[in-house]
Amino acid sequence: MQEDNVYYATGRRKTAIARTWIKPGNGQVTINNHPVEIYFPIETTRNEMMQPFKITNTVGDYDVRATVAGGGISGQAGAVRHGITRALVLVNPDFRLPLKKAGFIKRDPRVKERKKYGQKGARARFQFSKR
Repeated sequence: MQEDNVYYATGRRKTAIARTWIKPGNGQVTINNHPVEIYFPIETTRNEMMQPFKITNTVGDYDVRATVAGGGISGQAGAVRHGITRALVLVNPDFRLPLKKAGFIKRDPRVKERKKYGQKGARARFQFSKR
């Protein structure tokens, strides 16, 4: 979706959902109305989130505003990355191929497996006692 050089896309990862808006600017990133340095204090999560810009050589060309809900820090960073990727494809369809090669276009389908009844966890069983 696009209006007045503002591109919107939704990104998802695990149970986190990110609504992402990008517009031409100077590289300012705000997440849930907080600067990215405060919202994601760990540098690796910030780097993961900014990977689409590095691959398309557009670091500092777009301002990012995102709202994220659900999941943890890693899932939220992945959701924002997915949203940025989808918005960049709307900006320029030529970005699709390098982003697809990096594996950012497709939503990561891995989610936690549910615990089963009569078991300790999803796969783990209670200890078996012969006697």
